[in-house]
Amino acid sequence: MGLRILIADDHAVIRKGLKQILLEAFPDAFISEAVDAEEVTAKTIADTWDIVITDLSMPGRSGLDVAQDIKQNFPKLPVLILSIHPEEQYAIRALKSGASGYISKDAATEELVAAVKRLLAGKKYISSEIADKLANGIGIDQHITPHELLSNREYEIFILLAQGKQVSEIADQLHLGVTTISTYRNRLLTKMGLKNNTDLIRYALDHQLI
Repeated sequence: MGLRILIADDHAVIRKGLKQILLEAFPDAFISEAVDAEEVTAKTIADTWDIVITDLSMPGRSGLDVAQDIKQNFPKLPVLILSIHPEEQYAIRALKSGASGYISKDAATEELVAAVKRLLAGKKYISSEIADKLANGIGIDQHITPHELLSNREYEIFILLAQGKQVSEIADQLHLGVTTISTYRNRLLTKMGLKNNTDLIRYALDHQLI
């Protein structure tokens, strides 16, 4: 049986581009597409895959949720997370969620292919900088910081707020209601002991999250 790859992204142009890159590197691969976490779940249950490549931010449940589900139900199936967010914002959280690798959507084609090959070989793919942080215990449980207490969705919204986005903008981007985003905002501020967006931005800067 040839290589079987499942890619997930809610943007058709991204899926098409990924498929083209992967088929050039793996001509005999069978590649299937999914538009959200629910479709990934359905396809991983229905079929056998060698690797899942998923966008971080999708409507509904995120790529981090996909990684958690797959780690729980298919522990040997590697997940590579693609994201527009810099590695320092999400890479450690992605690995702790069960992903085997994290790569920016701005990465070169060669880097994407190298990441896929590394995961297929049973290894993880992260930058040397993030590897050093993990080796030094940064982001590991002995020094839990407030933002590490957030759920994956809360953290995603936290980063977007820290980048200066308005609640309505975030709602549009994540395909969620404004009220839902406001609820998440209030919840994460409470969890982190912060009062407002100014405190939130200052916290993100102090912890080098933006």
